Amino acid sequence: MSHNIPDHLPSSGPIDQAHTAFDTSAAQFKAQHGEDTFTGASGVLFEQAMAQTRMAICLCDPNLEDMPIVFANRAFRHLTGYDEHEVIGRNCRFLQGPRTDRAALARVRTALANEDVLVIELLNYRKDGEPFWNALHLGPIYNAEGKLIYFLGSQWDVSDVRAARADERHARDLARELSHRMKNMFAVIGGIVNFTGRVRGIEVEAREINDRIQALGRAYETTLDDSHRGSVEVGQAIRAVLAPYDPDGTRIRFEGNGLRSDFASVSVLGLSLHELAVNAIKHGALGTDSGSVTVTWKRNGSTSSPAIRIDWIEHGIGAVADASRLVSNDGIVDRMLDMARGGIVREWHSDGLRAKLNIPLREHGE
Repeated sequence: MSHNIPDHLPSSGPIDQAHTAFDTSAAQFKAQHGEDTFTGASGVLFEQAMAQTRMAICLCDPNLEDMPIVFANRAFRHLTGYDEHEVIGRNCRFLQGPRTDRAALARVRTALANEDVLVIELLNYRKDGEPFWNALHLGPIYNAEGKLIYFLGSQWDVSDVRAARADERHARDLARELSHRMKNMFAVIGGIVNFTGRVRGIEVEAREINDRIQALGRAYETTLDDSHRGSVEVGQAIRAVLAPYDPDGTRIRFEGNGLRSDFASVSVLGLSLHELAVNAIKHGALGTDSGSVTVTWKRNGSTSSPAIRIDWIEHGIGAVADASRLVSNDGIVDRMLDMARGGIVREWHSDGLRAKLNIPLREHGE
């Protein structure tokens, strides 16, 4: 191939789709390799595709010593920063560098030896020494007689994708560490509360406070792994808070979708459901052999003021004489929901208590 073909694209900066100059490297290559059936309509298609695609592509000839590059389109030259005369005739290893993974290179060599198709990410280097992550698609090309004539390599710079993956992994690792520390923190707080309760002779009150602390801990602990997304799954928090009150998984039924909210709703949600569950054990469905509870959640409210709607529905206990059980002993749920600009409505039906909770919804962790 002639080395005097001009490069009309700069070696750095974005590709100009409106550039009037046509990439002539494909036409030149086709003219010099007519024996490879780059003729007629297929040749025209090859020439136009190579000139127009933004995908970096090169062809290597396995029938020549050291399998050199015999064709590299303009996008390849733009990606790597090399001019055509610096690419043609060289093996692709010139893109490797000190931090290129040797195990990945071994996989490339094996694919070449076996004439396999391979997709792999390699750390390559541009002409100016800048590293980039290259998603390499490698595959054999055969002529009409079934003879291997080229290996095609297409390259895609996935550095930004890799960086995003690394950030997400770091966020998950950080969330796991935070989850571990928060679990320890709740355990320490619980120990302090229990100790204070014994010293002051208020063990029952201390136990109630500690139960609330542990409910909060369960709500947060199970959602922290998802915290890097800026929001948490509501259903995951609900199930975690209520799990201790239905150890066999037969008394509480959950009905909801993938609704998400920010962390601000977790504490209100967790403590409210804890109080309802404790109340149900003392006076309601969870305190009987045949009773059960259904908990549903969904998006509610208007577009400008969305909310989480949670329905707590008890079954199988019948009427009771003492309607005062409709309100928790100290009104903590009502006060918390009021402070959060939410609310709760309790209704008594022949089958048991029904409570409707509204909690402000912020889906994107504002």
